[in-house]
Amino acid sequence: MDATDADPIAFGTDGWRATLDVFTDDRVRIVAQAVADHLEAAGRSDPVFVGYDARESSEGFAEHIATVLAGNGFEVLLPDRDVPTPVVAHAVVDRGLSGACMVTASHNPPEYNGVKFIPHDGAPALPEVTEDVESRLREPDLLPADERAPIRRCDPTAAHAEAVRDRVGTDLSGLTVVYDAMHGSGRGVTDRLLADAGAEVVRLRCDRDPTFGGTPPEPSAENLHALADEVRERDADLGIANDGDADRIAVCTPDRGVVDANRLFALCYDSLLESETGAAVRSVPTTFLIDRIADAHGETVHETPVGFKWVAREMADHDALVGGEESGGFSIRGHVREKDGVLVGLLAAAAALEEPLDDRLDRIAAEYGEIHTDRTSVPCPNDRKDAVMAGLSERIPDDVLGRGIDRVVTLDGFKLLLEDGSWLLVRPSGTEPKLRVYAEAEKAERVEALLAAGRDLIEPLL
Repeated sequence: MDATDADPIAFGTDGWRATLDVFTDDRVRIVAQAVADHLEAAGRSDPVFVGYDARESSEGFAEHIATVLAGNGFEVLLPDRDVPTPVVAHAVVDRGLSGACMVTASHNPPEYNGVKFIPHDGAPALPEVTEDVESRLREPDLLPADERAPIRRCDPTAAHAEAVRDRVGTDLSGLTVVYDAMHGSGRGVTDRLLADAGAEVVRLRCDRDPTFGGTPPEPSAENLHALADEVRERDADLGIANDGDADRIAVCTPDRGVVDANRLFALCYDSLLESETGAAVRSVPTTFLIDRIADAHGETVHETPVGFKWVAREMADHDALVGGEESGGFSIRGHVREKDGVLVGLLAAAAALEEPLDDRLDRIAAEYGEIHTDRTSVPCPNDRKDAVMAGLSERIPDDVLGRGIDRVVTLDGFKLLLEDGSWLLVRPSGTEPKLRVYAEAEKAERVEALLAAGRDLIEPLL
């Protein structure tokens, strides 16, 4: 199979992902050769890290990538076991590497796998990088066996854990945390970090199961009932869950259960601002609650398209204190600019030690106002997305549900900012044949009405 087959190898929002009938050994080797050619063209000659998640096929794919890179003269580091994506990103910076490949399909079901390329700065690859990699897809061309670079095994988790402890710097003695690894790569990493910091840790789904127990490793509320129940039954201070490769996080509190990721972003920023200063970076669908908190502290907010690569870029450009997305991916200044669910797990626990999370969220609502957010999806074939969005650009209404439109933001789709402070966003998904509709308002009922209005706007164009 080569790069010209019917299902093209394409790096979307966060790497190339596909089902295992398409994501094959041969195609993975083609990607590895493209990465090697990209690194050589960029003048990179330092070692390359190749990480992998807990899926049954991931280690084998990682070994194929390592063989191709070594066959192009790059020394390769492989971990002793599956590891979180943020651990791999940290290893790139910590060890001064040329970059890394991470074999993971993140939160997708076990019939998927994927690979992402992490450049030398540890931040997600920008389009000019992934487009260059895509342009170099070809069959591997390897050196003779006796001229190939070595492949070595190592453990990158200890250095990452030390960096996270140094950054957050807290003693969690007296705190009880329930941790749910969802059978993914956060097991033995996030929970160990919390325990080493002094917390009592109750573990759920912390064994490796390549099928993820029949539930995709997506830390959404519907997949975390057991975590929420355990937090209440144990009278724990909080619960933490990571997705399959532990770059994202969900948090549970005793009263609220699973906390919406927008509110988690707000409580983390609120906690950091107690001792630090700095701007925030958020993606277009992420809550304006971040803006209210920033404004109250004399800070600014920078808005980006969806995709943590854009958040990471703006964090660097503005020396931002925190960056995040409504999907549960966050990082903070002084750490690698890749979303890190392990880091934020410790940060959330530290915030809970200072003030119970339910109390903190109540205070945030009292100080900055109540905000509700939600989203829905409308099926749309990939080859229709451009036409639908072009059609929408010509029929933006003067008002939505009786509220005039103050401004239209076109960073990523169309975000209609309404005169009452609510907003409606329509954008094409970067990973699925769908259009996303998001809304935010002070009342949940208003959000539902806005989502319906958004669907009504686009359905005639499908």
